[in-house]
Amino acid sequence: MNNILLITPPFTQLNTPYPATAYLKGFLNTKNIPSFQMDLGIEVILELFSKEGLQGIFSYSEVNQNDFSDNSQRIFSLQHEYIKTIDSVIAFLQGQNPTLARQICLDGFLPEASRFSQLDDMDWAFGTMGMQDKAKHLATLYLEDLSDFIVECVDENFGFSRYAERLGRSANSFDELYDYLQTEPTYIDNLTLKIISERIRQVQPKLICFSVPFPGNLYSSFRCAKHIKENFPEVKVAMGGGFPNTELRELKDTRVFEFFDFITLDDGELPVELLYNTICNSGQAEFKRTFVLEDNQVVYKSNTLRHDYKQSDVGTPDYSDLLLDKYISVIEIANPMHSLWSDGRWNKLTMAHGCYWGKCTFCDISLDYIKIYEPIAAKTLVDRMEELIEQTKHNGFHFVDEAAPPALMREVALEILRRNLTVTWWTNIRFEKSFTADLCVLLKASGCIAVSGGLEVASDRLLALIKKGVTVEQVAQVTRNFTEAGIMVHSYLMYGYPTQTVQETVDSLEMVRQLFEIGVLQSGFWHQFAMTAHSPVGMFPEEFGVVPEINDITFANNDVQFQDKTGIDHDKFSFGLKKSLFNYMHGICFDYPLQDWFDFKIPRTTIKPDFIADCLEKETNFNIKPNAKMVWIGAKPLVSAFTKSKKGNSWEMMKMTFHDKRDVLEITVEKEKGEWLQSLIEKISVTNDKKMTFSEVKSDFEAFGQEDFEMFWYSKPINSLRQVSWLAL
Repeated sequence: MNNILLITPPFTQLNTPYPATAYLKGFLNTKNIPSFQMDLGIEVILELFSKEGLQGIFSYSEVNQNDFSDNSQRIFSLQHEYIKTIDSVIAFLQGQNPTLARQICLDGFLPEASRFSQLDDMDWAFGTMGMQDKAKHLATLYLEDLSDFIVECVDENFGFSRYAERLGRSANSFDELYDYLQTEPTYIDNLTLKIISERIRQVQPKLICFSVPFPGNLYSSFRCAKHIKENFPEVKVAMGGGFPNTELRELKDTRVFEFFDFITLDDGELPVELLYNTICNSGQAEFKRTFVLEDNQVVYKSNTLRHDYKQSDVGTPDYSDLLLDKYISVIEIANPMHSLWSDGRWNKLTMAHGCYWGKCTFCDISLDYIKIYEPIAAKTLVDRMEELIEQTKHNGFHFVDEAAPPALMREVALEILRRNLTVTWWTNIRFEKSFTADLCVLLKASGCIAVSGGLEVASDRLLALIKKGVTVEQVAQVTRNFTEAGIMVHSYLMYGYPTQTVQETVDSLEMVRQLFEIGVLQSGFWHQFAMTAHSPVGMFPEEFGVVPEINDITFANNDVQFQDKTGIDHDKFSFGLKKSLFNYMHGICFDYPLQDWFDFKIPRTTIKPDFIADCLEKETNFNIKPNAKMVWIGAKPLVSAFTKSKKGNSWEMMKMTFHDKRDVLEITVEKEKGEWLQSLIEKISVTNDKKMTFSEVKSDFEAFGQEDFEMFWYSKPINSLRQVSWLAL
């Protein structure tokens, strides 16, 4: 028997489990507390998108056939084709039937409805991405057609990565959600409740913990909790996760506790342990950051003297119980970076709790998940990576940090290389100057394939107002370093920030156009600014020229409606910004005037057409800090000695041949310098724990009886090595 059942409610991702329950289960293992976890979303999806599931959907919807749109009528008419192909397509997307790709790519295999009208860009995308990815994209469109049918004819709230999201988003009052919960469960609700009932009977938990990361998981968690209260009244039910952490901090509505016994905030390890002790061990009622109902009032209790656990003590995430071989890899849009979010199974880890920067004015920096910064030691992180590879048989990692710290990324990369591990990983960063060309080469060598980071508003005035701590010039140089190292770069872009003028929006678009044209950005996404209650803009709106709409908060409070004193309607820029970006990501339309993207008059950009090019032409700073770590990441050289003669004089020389994975580099140096270089490569090899600094290398050179280290360091042979394998970090 497992005393705790951890549940991620529908729906988050199709391709990989959301990591919160795995983090909690890993922690509970360290306390010998038995638990079972389930991703209810993927289990519902697998039942829904099966031969039996589609038969049920089409049968259920048949009564309303006369009211179908043309698109739904077409899907309904082709139901036998969908029922015939669904199990094979799902198996293919699970990686179990790769040869089906050739069938899928042939005309006439998959039934097609309105989603297939998007196919104009297939040659661009899959000329480089290949048949398997093309088939995944086509199969994804096929599933989205079925999703459209379900939304229209079965359950209007359905969505692959969210469910009834509108009921949870900015719901200052619980009224609408509460009223909806009094209605009869929908078709998909009943499917969900059947699965959860079976699991409760199997596991027999005393405590069920719902981890609710997003508004799109909220309704389903309440619907499930209602069902548990009605059918398993002896079981206690708790909610935690990203949604309550950000939205329910001012909870007052007592009706919430008709569904849940406890709602916890922020890091869940200690709160869940205390709930376990209280419920399962009949211990003293001790709580940490937990809402409960007492005397018909919502009470916030944090009556323990115990401190939260250090990140080094929370254990390795545990993905057992989850259906890891059943997740579905999809490619929604033909963009290599976007596919990282939806394609492939990723083990999720965190390099550091919180954000090392913690200053951005649009961010919830007042909340613990951002505010409390605590990095994890590199050796511990790589230990956890090895444990997860052993457990899951997957060596892909997504570090889900707010912003991964560059110094820690460096140490993790060195540790991966020292252990000779083969891993693939990606993460979120700040585009800060610490990401030198050498560091980017190191990250690539360790398996880093992509980074995403916030350029936000590509305007130095607004970046300063945001307190981003970067400039556009710096972003250009850092993205260049990543791109030249072979690491893909995605940028989050923002428009509509308080006080942003129309001119600044146009100029920001021009900056983005140049970054894509010159090739240092490969992917991006425009977001409209949203004011949150826990950000500096939300807490001190008068400092940013915005006037918030004040509502009575009894339930959720995060997104805040506001009026910008500039009076600019930023919504009207949305379509043009996104359309232009779509084309820039395809590598086209760079010569279009910016005006062509908008159906209203915009001012000319004030940005010089070669602004980004000029940023990248500035001379690299050759000054290396004395304490910079010197690391050799290449193979040992092949050496041969020879004598060089000229005009009666002779010198003992050494030819050194360096092989990397693709190229061969030969250099010729004086024999003594070559012998020193050989000995140094042994000392600074990445496989060694101890690293030499730049000043120590210079001293070592001089101790070897050599002179003029700077002249040697900046010589052509050494510069060639610096391009390949010799890094200064």
